[in-house]
Amino acid sequence: MKIAILYNKVSENAADDESDVLDQVELVENNLIKLGHVVEHIQITLDMQSVKNELVDGNYDAVFNLTESIDNHGELITFGPALVDVLKIPYSGSSYEAIFLTTNKPVTKILLERYGILTPQIITPQNINTIDVNKRYIIKPIWEDGSLFLDEDCVVYGKELIERMKEIDFRYFFVEQYIDGREFNISILTRLSEEPQALKPAEIVFKNYSGNKPKIVGYSAKWEVESFEYKNTIREFPTLSKTLHNKLNKICVDCWKLFKLKGYARVDIRLDKNENPYVIEINANPCISPDSGFVAALKESGITETEAIERIIKDLNK
Repeated sequence: MKIAILYNKVSENAADDESDVLDQVELVENNLIKLGHVVEHIQITLDMQSVKNELVDGNYDAVFNLTESIDNHGELITFGPALVDVLKIPYSGSSYEAIFLTTNKPVTKILLERYGILTPQIITPQNINTIDVNKRYIIKPIWEDGSLFLDEDCVVYGKELIERMKEIDFRYFFVEQYIDGREFNISILTRLSEEPQALKPAEIVFKNYSGNKPKIVGYSAKWEVESFEYKNTIREFPTLSKTLHNKLNKICVDCWKLFKLKGYARVDIRLDKNENPYVIEINANPCISPDSGFVAALKESGITETEAIERIIKDLNK
C-alpha cells in the first residue's frame, strides 16, 4: 500500500517530550518498508486546508496516525484522525471518537464508573464535601499526555486541596484520589479475529522513594535524565500470580471493548493495599518509540516490531 504517516509538526528547539514523535515516525516507517509498503510523511498543523490537500493529492491507501497534538495543544489530538475519517481514508489506531473519550480524562472516568470498572474517585467543585483531609489527591491536566504539568507538587492532602480548589482551573485540570500502591502499565495489541492480546504487564518500580514522597511518573521521571525521579523510576516485568495476571488482563480487554479501541493501546493501573486494581489512564495510541513501554512489552512478549506494525496496519478504521 501507499501509506502516509501523519504526525504533529515539531517546533524548533523542541523538548524531548515533543520531539519523541520523530522517533516513532522512524520506527513505523522502517517497519512499514520492511513489509513492502511505500511510505510518505505528512505533518499536521493548524493549516488544515493544506493538510487536507496533501492527503487528497497523495491518493493514499491508508494513513498511519501518529498525531499527538497540534501546535502543542493536546486537546486538538482528534483533529488529524477526524480529517482523515471525513476524507474516507483508512487509518491506523483508534478512531477519533475513541481518542477523544480516552484523552479527556474526566470523560474516561465517567464511562469507567458507569460500566463498573474501578477508577480513583474524582473531585469537582460540586462534591468538595467528600474530600477526606487524611487522604491524598492528585491534580492532573485533562488533555496532556507525556506527564506534562505533572510533578510531585500535584499530590496534596485533602486539607490543602480544599484550600486550593478555588485556584484550580477545571477547564484544563481535574482532581482524583491518589492511590498509593503498585503501578502497572499493560500494553495491548490487536489480534483481528480474536480478542486483543494483553502483553506482559510492566510494573513501574519507585526505588529509593522515602517518606511521603509521591510515587508518580511525572515529567521529571519521564524526560529529565539527570533527575532523581528519572534514575529511580524503573520499568520491570515481574512474574505475577496467576490471579493478579488474569485480573489485569481482564480489565484491559474490558477497557478495549468499552472504548472500542483498535490497533494498539495501553492501560495504566494502580493497586490499592488490598490489590484492588484502579484504572488511572487509558492511552488509545500510546507512544511507540524504540525506548517506549509499548516496544519493551512487545520484546518481553516475544513479538517483533514488524509483526506489531503489521497487525496494527491490518486493523484499520475504514
